[in-house]
Amino acid sequence: MIGTIASTASAATRRLGLSTGVICLTLTLAGWSTVPLFLRHLSQHVDFWTNNGWRYGASAIFWLPAIVWAARKNRLPAGIWRAAIIPSLANIGGQAAFTAAFHEMNPGLVTFGLRTQLIWVALGAWFLVPTERPIIASKRYLIGAGILLAGLLPVLLGGDMSMSEINAKGLTLSILCAIGYGMYGLSVRRLMHNHHPVIAFAVICQLTAVGLIVLMFFFGRDHGMYVPQLSGTVLAALGISAFIGIAAGHVFYYISIARIGVVITSGVLQLQPFLVSAGSFFIFGEFFAWWQWAAGAVALGGAYLMLTAKGSGSKQITMASTEGSD
Repeated sequence: MIGTIASTASAATRRLGLSTGVICLTLTLAGWSTVPLFLRHLSQHVDFWTNNGWRYGASAIFWLPAIVWAARKNRLPAGIWRAAIIPSLANIGGQAAFTAAFHEMNPGLVTFGLRTQLIWVALGAWFLVPTERPIIASKRYLIGAGILLAGLLPVLLGGDMSMSEINAKGLTLSILCAIGYGMYGLSVRRLMHNHHPVIAFAVICQLTAVGLIVLMFFFGRDHGMYVPQLSGTVLAALGISAFIGIAAGHVFYYISIARIGVVITSGVLQLQPFLVSAGSFFIFGEFFAWWQWAAGAVALGGAYLMLTAKGSGSKQITMASTEGSD
């Protein structure tokens, strides 16, 4: 009887954990699919240096209590600030390119361009994370990478030719962002894998905020000090996008990984470009031809193969990455 009760309780706990993971994953996908739409809207009112400085500054305040709590409980690991320097620098670069891209190109194309992150992560991991090499060299992973690129190229290069110059600049920024976020994920994997992910991100968020605020001061319009004079609607969009994309979004993201695993979480989040593109169609009039939607679906299949690849005698791929929706 006791064994039956314990088994039933354990099963209920697993179901609750799975349900929590699904809810958090849904919230992550929904939230991170709205952020590119916010950023495109904000590009008409706020320069990207100022956008980054204020949004990451607000998010750093949100995450600061986690660091204070860890420090008071003597749970803030020694050396974590030093270990976070390189990931933070990569995050600053990726974030700057990410926000700037929305000043040059519509949200759908930007988010599809970010899918190339899987390729850059693989290239970096080959040199920096030797344990991942059997996975990257596997037939399934290589086929998936080929399919991903074959699907992305028609989407990214098949836009309105009259916009080719702007799209070229925006596409370059989105790829630079993908490289930056890819290096961010790899450096987190290499330098901070021994630290709790929530505390690690909280520390990275503080350092990233400092860097982006300094950049805002030097390069932002009026040093970013014009933001309080903006309309209430713009300020609300700025605050909501910061909360959804950086503050709360990462909380839901980490819970999703803990409850249902990194592979499923990363796989579902590959749907983001489709949701962003659908929203961009209604809000900004961004249009994709049917064959571009089909090519995007092919790219999604390639991403799935890469994310579920296994190497000889190794586990499923676990390379750290960020979905690039801050």
